[in-house]
Amino acid sequence: MSTTQATRKAPPVRPGDRVFAGLSTGAGILILVILAGVGIFLTAKGIPGILAKPDEVKSGQHFLPWVWPLVYGTLIAATIALLIAVPVAIGVALFISHYAPRRLGQIFGYLIDLLAAVPSVVYGLWGIQFLAPHMVPFYAWLNKHLSFIPFFGEPSATGRTILTACIVLAVMILPIMTAICREIFLQTPRLHEEAALALGATKWEMARLAIFPYARSGIVSAAMLGLGRALGETLAVAMVLSVTAGEVTANLIGSSNPSTIAANIALNFKESTGLSVNALIASGLVLFIITFLVNFAARALVERRSEFSGAN
Repeated sequence: MSTTQATRKAPPVRPGDRVFAGLSTGAGILILVILAGVGIFLTAKGIPGILAKPDEVKSGQHFLPWVWPLVYGTLIAATIALLIAVPVAIGVALFISHYAPRRLGQIFGYLIDLLAAVPSVVYGLWGIQFLAPHMVPFYAWLNKHLSFIPFFGEPSATGRTILTACIVLAVMILPIMTAICREIFLQTPRLHEEAALALGATKWEMARLAIFPYARSGIVSAAMLGLGRALGETLAVAMVLSVTAGEVTANLIGSSNPSTIAANIALNFKESTGLSVNALIASGLVLFIITFLVNFAARALVERRSEFSGAN
């Protein structure tokens, strides 16, 4: 057989493949351009606010002392919301995928997915009108029995606290986290589950030994997506939280609460002028950097886990 005959012919490139490749490449480049544009805009507009003097801005402070309580409030609210939502999302996803009857699991899945379509303002109304008043007795109980912990100091009489806002955020990020965890759990190799059960493992032991190791990177990805949503949530937090300007406190149930960056921008942007607008944009730049770093860290963590597969 000649070399020419032995050489495999390259598959023909169809016009549809070229169009699809071009559209995909263009979409990827467009995302990078938009991201760079947002970063450049925030930097250009934010630097004057960072360099502004206290008497030139509405807050009457230098940028760092003014933005620090907002960063603290943003991080504490998103972190607590994540700590609440992750176990619930994993439990609900595991129930839907492996414990519930098929028809019941489908119904639960649809209901969880519908929560993602609820507007932020509805969550905010639910938090301020229903959740906050009903949390007041619970906060009083926490203060009575756990007041030695700094998190549970003097309780608020209205229930509009940072902890209430965290619970609302946890409910808001629950649908996307549950949906991702559910799909990851369903992709666990069936042979691994059956092998664990055949060796005498209970259903929980099977989940712990076969499902969770396989789905670990997916769970991390779901948690980071939920964290990104919690970091940037605006309206619900602004409606629920009773904000005290410049407040940094460990008390999660008190009437003095730090605001978040996104909620502070929403509440003050309309009334701000001049360099005060630039200061708000600069705080948006800080939030942009925080979100970028969180997602970068999550990506690095997921990549470290990518070597594990169901066949290993």
